[in-house]
Amino acid sequence: MTKAISPRSRKVRVLATLGPASNTPEMIAKLFEAGADAFRVNMSHGDQQSKVAVIEAIRGLEKQFGRPTTILADLQGPKLRVGRFAEGRVMLEAGQRFTLDRSNEPGDATRVELPHPEIFAAIARDARLLLDDGKLVLRVLDHDDDKIETEVVVGGALSNSKGLNVPDVVLPMAALTPKDISDLHFAVDQGVDWIALSFVQRPEDLAEARKLIQGKAALLAKIEKPSAVARLEEIVEQCDGVMVARGDLGVELPPQSVPPLQKRIVETARRLGRPVVVATQMLESMITSPSPTRAEVSDVATAVYDGADAIMLSAESAAGSWPVESVAMMNDISHAVERDPAHGDRVHFTVLRPDPTTADALAEAAKNIAATVDAKAILCFTKSGSTARRIARERPAVPIMVLTPQIDTARRLGLLWGVHAVHTRDVESFEEMVAKAKRMVLRHNMARAGDRVVVCAGVPFGTPGSTNVLHVVQIVGDELKNYRGHEA
Repeated sequence: MTKAISPRSRKVRVLATLGPASNTPEMIAKLFEAGADAFRVNMSHGDQQSKVAVIEAIRGLEKQFGRPTTILADLQGPKLRVGRFAEGRVMLEAGQRFTLDRSNEPGDATRVELPHPEIFAAIARDARLLLDDGKLVLRVLDHDDDKIETEVVVGGALSNSKGLNVPDVVLPMAALTPKDISDLHFAVDQGVDWIALSFVQRPEDLAEARKLIQGKAALLAKIEKPSAVARLEEIVEQCDGVMVARGDLGVELPPQSVPPLQKRIVETARRLGRPVVVATQMLESMITSPSPTRAEVSDVATAVYDGADAIMLSAESAAGSWPVESVAMMNDISHAVERDPAHGDRVHFTVLRPDPTTADALAEAAKNIAATVDAKAILCFTKSGSTARRIARERPAVPIMVLTPQIDTARRLGLLWGVHAVHTRDVESFEEMVAKAKRMVLRHNMARAGDRVVVCAGVPFGTPGSTNVLHVVQIVGDELKNYRGHEA
């Protein structure tokens, strides 16, 4: 039996990562009821077979709650690591020399293997090497094809197979490893809606993933490296959405540079009409605590004020002790911010100029007309979702209902600001469009008798990319009893 759940009254979406603490059908349903709009499946952990039941459970929500679900598969990307030590662990002191080389002999306090020839080919004098999530810092003094001589700038304990970051150079490495390619094919075969690509350094990194996806999912670029920031606009133009991956950005860049970068990435994505997710350590303390710190609440609020499309929970919902409470807290913070009378002004800090197209002009007009006539919703008919993306880019003050005959389109829109997607049959005439618009906003409790709704569509109906109609519909009292309970 379908358990109806009302459209979210907030605009920002909540993306919850699933893991050992939250991967059962019962827990996934609880997260959805607590406020999760979309689910992240992290391909870095566990095998592919273990993901099948998780994906099936997410899709099961569609029958349970009568709403399309959204799944993002996050690829691991290349993992750079040092080799192993004879004693398992060494101490490095600031000022000492330390060598990274290509010998597979166990390391000691003077050297260790670096099993990544691409780094030797690209490294430069004075470049930084960051070890163990930035806890240790090395500076390159000299290098050749077989070794890199460094000075320890920040010392500490270094143990087997710790991670390595190279922030100052572009590495000649593909963003997709053989594992990623296998995981991508698996995720596409399972029908996920978004593929998140890690280790993006340049726009060209997106081309191979795009080719392998073959249009069967949307492509999201994770901005986590300084080299990606340097070519940010080009990367955003080449993808369907972006993620502000603050964890790796905070390792490879000074932490104080991450907040302004977050705002820049959000602004760029919004200006170019791509959904943007703010991620990593948003409610980190809720991994072990039932309540967040005030600083974390402020951090989440900032992303909402900036107009991010989605905010993401990582370990909080995947492996923490309070997964449902973490989602509920994210939901509550978002509601509180969006109820702030100043939110409407602050969310428009990005100056948006519509492209000189009919569709962009109508999207901007829909927002303005909705405000002028006090409409309760903007409703759009779409096949590809492009009309919905254009309207969401304008950040209107009212909800956006999207009616689409394409289930994959409805699912992908789960990361889009303010959108409530409905999978339904298409319309064939103007009269049917008006009647269906009235029926659907009534059924989903977005309007009542006397309310107005702004409707966007394209004529001829059913033709992708043909948005050219903007119509204001008013619900009259007699229509309430006529439209409730009709077929979608």
